[in-house]
Amino acid sequence: MNREEARKRAKELVAKMTVEEKASQLRYDSPAIDRLGVPAYNWWNEALHGVARAGSATMFPQAIALAAAFDTDLMKEVGEVIATEGRAKYNEQSKRGDRDIYKGLTFWSPNVNIFRDPRWGRGHETYGEDPFLTGTLAVPFIEGIQGDGEYMKAAACAKHFAVHSGPEGERHFFDAKASKKDLEETYLPAFETCVKDAKVEAVMGAYNRTNGEPCCANKPLMVDTLRGKWGFEGHFVSDCWAIRDFHENHKVTATAEESVKLALEMGCDVNCGCTYQKMMNAYRAGLITEEQITESAVRLFTTRFLLGMFDKTEYDNIPFTVVECDEHQKTAHKAAAESIVLLKNDGLLPLDRSKLKTIGVVGPNADSRIALMGNYHGTASRFVTVLEGIEDKVGSDVRVLYSEGCDLWKPNLSNLSDQDYPDRLSEVQTVADYSDVMVVVVGLDENLEGEEGDAGNQFASGDKINLELPIPQRQLLNSVLDCNKPTIVINMSGSAINLGVAQEKAAAVIQAWYPGARGGQDVADILFGDISPSGKLPVTFYHSAEELPDFKDYSMKNRTYRYFEGEPLYPFGYGLTYGKCCVKDMSVEPVKDDKGEFAGAVVKVTAVNEGSFETDDVVQVYVKDTGYELAIPNPCLSGFRRVHLLPGKETSVEIRLDRRAFTSVDEEGNRQLFSHDFKVFAGMSQPDKRSEELTGIKCIEKDVQV
Repeated sequence: MNREEARKRAKELVAKMTVEEKASQLRYDSPAIDRLGVPAYNWWNEALHGVARAGSATMFPQAIALAAAFDTDLMKEVGEVIATEGRAKYNEQSKRGDRDIYKGLTFWSPNVNIFRDPRWGRGHETYGEDPFLTGTLAVPFIEGIQGDGEYMKAAACAKHFAVHSGPEGERHFFDAKASKKDLEETYLPAFETCVKDAKVEAVMGAYNRTNGEPCCANKPLMVDTLRGKWGFEGHFVSDCWAIRDFHENHKVTATAEESVKLALEMGCDVNCGCTYQKMMNAYRAGLITEEQITESAVRLFTTRFLLGMFDKTEYDNIPFTVVECDEHQKTAHKAAAESIVLLKNDGLLPLDRSKLKTIGVVGPNADSRIALMGNYHGTASRFVTVLEGIEDKVGSDVRVLYSEGCDLWKPNLSNLSDQDYPDRLSEVQTVADYSDVMVVVVGLDENLEGEEGDAGNQFASGDKINLELPIPQRQLLNSVLDCNKPTIVINMSGSAINLGVAQEKAAAVIQAWYPGARGGQDVADILFGDISPSGKLPVTFYHSAEELPDFKDYSMKNRTYRYFEGEPLYPFGYGLTYGKCCVKDMSVEPVKDDKGEFAGAVVKVTAVNEGSFETDDVVQVYVKDTGYELAIPNPCLSGFRRVHLLPGKETSVEIRLDRRAFTSVDEEGNRQLFSHDFKVFAGMSQPDKRSEELTGIKCIEKDVQV
């Protein structure tokens, strides 16, 4: 069913409703209208990395980990699994009359906010710090969810529109101030891609204000840009209880009724919260019109008709048995394996179990299920922690000694120094004495970095105050490294952590993120060489938060790899493999459209694996405008392709660069081709000095005129 037909049917249905009935349908918990055969519907469902908060579901790696795979095909597979399992659950729940929260087909995912600062607690819900990568990965994820059948399989939602990335503790009254240049250059492109390329069905507004106006009633964002400039035709939903913030926290209105008026005028169709319960008060007071209520109701029923909620569809017979089926678990394992990033390897990895008698596994995340999950997750029927993955891998051939070593953190001791903590590490040192190799599993979990109201740490409502591991873990790590045993450090977190000590002293360092319910198996596969690591960092790992601007400053100056003026610990786009891959023989051919105008370029390279280990790797292409003084200062990711390379083999890779990759933005937010002089770089990392130091391989480059 196309949108035109769905909207026509929506108009006909809504026309039969009273104004009270129409108003009721704009609540997230829309009640039934029995006389018209309209069942109750709850718009609130989540699917960040699997169907969430609704019982059993395949649990994929957290979103930031999915981004580290740099794999568009994978993102579509994940979206398809989510939609299939969502439909299966919806079919069973609906036929039993269960239409409660988290039971619908409108999934409030993906989160395409830009992870501009590693201190933001919700950054692990995103696809990282780069607008191009974020948009490029979001499109297939959305397409996988929404499908290409006669009816929409499920509805995706791009959130949180638009300038939103902390601070969590102030989000209900904070005003994020962004220049026109930063808006067009960083904060808006991923949303534009979701709307124009993926035809995302919904967009969710953020809690905060942007440049003075609340994001769920922001004329420049919602009216002028989203529905005006971009032509968005779907529905807009508020973040939960964000409209209440208008009068209670932002103070842009005085009453709930005035907040209803402001939100509805700007095109907010669904209120997640309670403020739209005051809609009829606003209507009777003459603050809003029936026509405004009708338009939002029509948009919402257009989505419901597109989803086939009033028809027989091709999805009605999807059985519940698809939930967590073997095929879906294989996709989850693939995602976890591709997401894990090898940050350092002095040759210790992969481990040869035939040469090992005892492995020591220590650390608070070694046997933690919570560290597998991230936030916004479903319920898995089985978990495999890192400890369990290693134990399963070696079986009875190798002894595994385990010690938790320390707590993840100590809230009641948060003000103490390293020296003030009691020594609880004697068991860890004993394990090290008896072991041939040590695996130290440290990091965070969703209780230390997450959403305001969910995280219970001593930090800023889920945000981090710095980039350091909690003090007990720093003690643990130093204690193991001082034992002078070959040591692998595995960090499980959803954001950048200062791993400088591990980089300096450990034999190998791995970023495992929150890898999903059975992610410990995939970590073990990589440790023992059953799979080569191939993930790339979707964020920059800095040495310290002191290198960054104030957290509340939304200017992009000196933030993310595109603007950072220093040298990072680990750069965006960086990640090692067990192979030795590089690119050679690059050509760049400008492309013209039907009118003879410049439309982008085609980059052709040869990818080579000069090593002895079969592996995936990611060819990355970066563009730098060398002719425009206001261009982004550092080369920007403009194309990428995951490739599989056999030892000693090579393959030809062709990557199309859109015209947008060669445009820049002026101070007024105008995007155009300001220059004709560019450098194009290709490699398995970004073209920066630090990546070259860590990999020993330099990107190839070519001067290009367009």
